[in-house]
Amino acid sequence: MDTAFKAELREHFEPAEIAELGLMIGQYLALGRMLVIAGGGKSACEIYVPDA
Repeated sequence: MDTAFKAELREHFEPAEIAELGLMIGQYLALGRMLVIAGGGKSACEIYVPDA
């Protein structure tokens, strides 16, 4: 994140909301990675890219 992006976030969100947004993004990234590791990505995601 660059300074301009942080400034734009601060225009629209309170600091607590920015923190919550970051936590939610991290949670969804972790869930997606866990699904791929567990093999659930194939059934959970319509745009799953098969193993090469």
